[in-house]
Amino acid sequence: MAAKDLYEKDLYKILGVSKNDDAAAIKKAYRKLAKDLHPDKTKGDKKLEDRFKEVSEAYEVLSDDKKRAEYQEMRDAFTTGRVPRGGQQSQGGGFSSAGFEDIFGGGSPNDIFSTLFGGGSRAPRRGQDLQTETTISFRDAIYGREITLRVGDQTITTRVPAGIKDGGKIKLKGRGATGPAGPGDLFIIIHVTKHPVFTRDGNNLLMTLPVTFTEASLGADISVPTLSGEDVTVRLAPGTQNGKVLRVKGRGVKKDSQTGDLLITVEVHVPQRLDSKAKAALEEFAKLTKAESPRTHLKERAGA
Repeated sequence: MAAKDLYEKDLYKILGVSKNDDAAAIKKAYRKLAKDLHPDKTKGDKKLEDRFKEVSEAYEVLSDDKKRAEYQEMRDAFTTGRVPRGGQQSQGGGFSSAGFEDIFGGGSPNDIFSTLFGGGSRAPRRGQDLQTETTISFRDAIYGREITLRVGDQTITTRVPAGIKDGGKIKLKGRGATGPAGPGDLFIIIHVTKHPVFTRDGNNLLMTLPVTFTEASLGADISVPTLSGEDVTVRLAPGTQNGKVLRVKGRGVKKDSQTGDLLITVEVHVPQRLDSKAKAALEEFAKLTKAESPRTHLKERAGA
């Protein structure tokens, strides 16, 4: 692709987004297109493979704030006539640097083109960077695992590092498309499925622990599952309140020689149905604790 393609190609249109869309909208649009156009899905359709490469190229520029700003400045310069589309083109298919020093503070169209796409039109370019996606389980994201992917006509096997986050990216150097100056790189975006019990906050794992009214009131030792499959015992102090957070050290995510904790939020469950004996016992309890209403000063504070 010659440098003149920089203004002829509307990267926003390629992704189906507008110039004013933010990074999240651009990412969302790319993911949808990449999923529909992935080589594993299109199965050798050359036209769709070219479209996939075009979409990946557009996302590579628009997902990088610096590249996006440089692309936009150069495109605006051409579309508004600050740099003419014709007459300034050199014999090699690029553009002369006349007028560019005043507009961009130095350099040439090919210099900016090189910054954006990894090579100028007058020198051999390395192959295009490729991007693909895969989905792994929450547990595999925490502990890491080996994955095998089919990208175009090659089978790629690599290891997902322990502690990777949803949306994390793995770079495989030299596994992209071939080119005169060597192959490009392959980027794998990792999506992580939700876990039915655990969530993640940095290196900490979070979970909600349902407890009974009596366990919270009287205190209890409760067995709690961990992501590793080993149970741990946590102690509820008598009078534990709903929403209390308990910490189990070292049971979180291990990443970069640091290990987070397991944070357990207590959720007191109120029984929906009571038999006559249980109901009578609670009524007696209510009588005995009537003087200890938690709403004693509520009206005073509300009127303050």
